[in-house]
Amino acid sequence: MGSWWNDRRVRRRADRVSLPGRILYLTDDPDAMRAQLSGRDLPPDHGLPLRHDISTDEITPARICYHFDDTLGEFPYLGLVCRGERPVGRGAVKGGGFAASVSGRRRGKGSSREAAPFAEMSAGIGLAVAESFERIYEANCVNLGMLTTADFSVLGRLHAGTSVPLDAFTEGMDAIAAEVVRLGGLFHYNVARLQGHVAPPAVTTAPRPMTLVEKIVASHLRRRGPGGSAAVAPGDAVFVTADLRFSHEYVTPMASAMWDNTVGPGVQLTEASSVLFFRDHLTLLRRAMPPDEVAAGSLALAEGLAARQREFARRMGVRLHDDTPDGGSDGICHTLVLDRYALPGQVLLGTDSHTCQAGALGALAIGCGTTEMFNAWFTRDVRLRVPGTLRVEVTGRPSAEISAKDVMLLLLAQPLVRSGGAIGLALEYSGEAVRAMDVDERATLANMASEAGAFTGIVAPDARVVEHLVGRRGMHRAEAERLVAAAAADPGCEHAATLRLDVSELEPLIATPGDPGNGRPARELEGLPIRIAYGGSCTAGKRSDMDAMAAVVRWGLERGLRVPDGVRFLVQSGSQDVRRYCEDSGIVALFARVGAEVVPPSCGACINAGPGVSTSADEVTIASINRNFPGRSGPGLVYLASPATVAASALAGAITTWPALRRRLEDK
Repeated sequence: MGSWWNDRRVRRRADRVSLPGRILYLTDDPDAMRAQLSGRDLPPDHGLPLRHDISTDEITPARICYHFDDTLGEFPYLGLVCRGERPVGRGAVKGGGFAASVSGRRRGKGSSREAAPFAEMSAGIGLAVAESFERIYEANCVNLGMLTTADFSVLGRLHAGTSVPLDAFTEGMDAIAAEVVRLGGLFHYNVARLQGHVAPPAVTTAPRPMTLVEKIVASHLRRRGPGGSAAVAPGDAVFVTADLRFSHEYVTPMASAMWDNTVGPGVQLTEASSVLFFRDHLTLLRRAMPPDEVAAGSLALAEGLAARQREFARRMGVRLHDDTPDGGSDGICHTLVLDRYALPGQVLLGTDSHTCQAGALGALAIGCGTTEMFNAWFTRDVRLRVPGTLRVEVTGRPSAEISAKDVMLLLLAQPLVRSGGAIGLALEYSGEAVRAMDVDERATLANMASEAGAFTGIVAPDARVVEHLVGRRGMHRAEAERLVAAAAADPGCEHAATLRLDVSELEPLIATPGDPGNGRPARELEGLPIRIAYGGSCTAGKRSDMDAMAAVVRWGLERGLRVPDGVRFLVQSGSQDVRRYCEDSGIVALFARVGAEVVPPSCGACINAGPGVSTSADEVTIASINRNFPGRSGPGLVYLASPATVAASALAGAITTWPALRRRLEDK
């Protein structure tokens, strides 16, 4: 691991950058892609449409992430979809001699998997150029030492053989990020920091009213300003101490290899008691992987990740939430963190883009990549640029059929969000509709902030959070009230912007295949036949989600409805805690009676790693998961909807909503 550092085709000499390799334009034209991979160069003014919204699933599909070394260099862009085609084959990028890769807006959407930029770098790509980048993807590039820029004029100079000042790639960055780039990556920076050769700037922001996110950052500052100042403002570059650091088996192995190769296998993690490992992403892979991939050794590779994590956990004395006898997991990492560990006002760092789910309790929960977690094991802190806060005010009283998932699909469909206007901002949800939600429903809003490209999602804690901590956690009421009272914004604080959503007349929504931002009224898709209905995952595997699906199923059973032949209805809780709730309340038996398959808690079909994945391009799935990027859950078409809409569609064998299904039966 690490030979990519010497093989990079972007050269630095005396703070200047040159590009002796080729430039790969990730265009939407599959023929142009194949031509480039075959050796034909495109000029900077080629005029072809660049691919927008490239997800990390397309850069490195899930199965590729079973590797965590230089082998990844064989696979970048294998999942890239260009007008319905996948023109990139194994080894094509590495064999093409490319040094730079160019794309459109919102590059690196979706998963926090650092395997994506690591694969690019291992293939020789040292520079990523795009109209805009998703936060975690760009941070992963910077931490690894891969250059990024949104300045397309750089391409012309590099293409002409002219070297470019390194400062061209740090323009607009905060002081810490710029120094990380200059030193070639986060680990090099942190070694220099701990040795006293570099130091992050002291915070000099004068006292000011702060948002909730800003107050949490200020209370966790690693290095305060003169006089111990604890005020921060958007744009401040800081290190903050994490109360909890956690990772799962997709990420821990690569991070552990980084640890062993650089820090040393005999060195212990810093304050290992505040580190957690989870075996949650691939526990059900055996039940979904195609036989040809098993035969090719992919299953053995995947199961090797769990073994490596298990050994590292034992060696480092870290608590591991491992798999369970039923073949599932104790729970999805960010679901269990929300349910068992997170507290209002904390800073949580996790190697999953949906770490922000804990924002439902008023915690600052930050998704990160492998290098950032590896460094946090060493330093216990994380670098960040204090984000501005986008206040999302959800007003009105929605009908009983509207859930937090419908609200989120409405938000993601807003032009501001679709164009990338929320990237890097903290989404703070407020308004009467949010205040009426319980913590489970708020968790959906917080979880899917990552789909907006946001820094995090958060809801100011209130009496509902107190009741949640007392009722679910058994916390003493006085302690819960103290924590909630302390996690509050200052009066008069400033937000970057406010986005108001009136949901008083909102109807059930569905996001069409390709992107969670493709929200449309469900009635426009009424009657579209489905093959799979999948209710569950982290964003929809909570008690409230199970209750919502159970209500539809109970109603259907009373009217003689069952899942039609040829349709699979799968239900999956997000944790064993939720599953026990479903068993104790009779919900599991209810699902079985209607013909649903109850799947053990775990990640699964959402990441193409469990029962419910599609097997052909024409299969239609309606799912309550959070993402429907190309290839995310198999080759088929995935429509995103609320748990209730998924359950109603399962009973109908076609896309519908519970209100529409009720009307149809009444009309008969």
